[in-house]
Amino acid sequence: MSHARTDVGPHIHSLIAERWSPRAFRDRAVEPQKIRTCLEAARWAPSCFNEQPWTVIVGVCGQGDAHARLADCLVTQNQRWALAAPVLMLTVAKPAFDMDGRANRHAQHDVGLATMNLMLQAHALGLVAHAMAGFKSKKAREAFGIPADHEPMTAIALGYPGDPNALPDDLAEKEAAPRNRRPLAEWVFDEAWSRPATVVATA
Repeated sequence: MSHARTDVGPHIHSLIAERWSPRAFRDRAVEPQKIRTCLEAARWAPSCFNEQPWTVIVGVCGQGDAHARLADCLVTQNQRWALAAPVLMLTVAKPAFDMDGRANRHAQHDVGLATMNLMLQAHALGLVAHAMAGFKSKKAREAFGIPADHEPMTAIALGYPGDPNALPDDLAEKEAAPRNRRPLAEWVFDEAWSRPATVVATA
């Protein structure tokens, strides 16, 4: 792949180290079994009280019009590349517990866990998944009849990795840009806020 990842810890699993979120997709359908496997991975994510507060809307290109309706919900910048993905998804959170109606402040966190499971499973299957915040929530509600007590969270483009050189120049440049993360000492603390934890400060 053309992306460059910098400063990867030497001991993390390759499934995590190699996963990324490209914008280039191959013109190839994703096998139904692989889509189901990604969703099954999401199903087994942990959640508060095992509430499983997620719903996923799936649009497969060439099957009904869900793919087109999901594509129409994306912001223009994401439509420039995500329309080429053969599968589009939208995750939705239920922010109240089924058991008693109380607010579930962990719901969005738990939907994120399910999404990460899906993305890692996609990578394991030779696919790529790119999560997007850039979609029109109100339009998605109307397009799919999402209940008022549910919250659209993240759009996901899923497919086989494509040629980044086929992207517009500005997007191709982003594909090849070095990728990095903040060092552990900037966000792992122990005795006090902003004090790097000993376990990472001495690494």
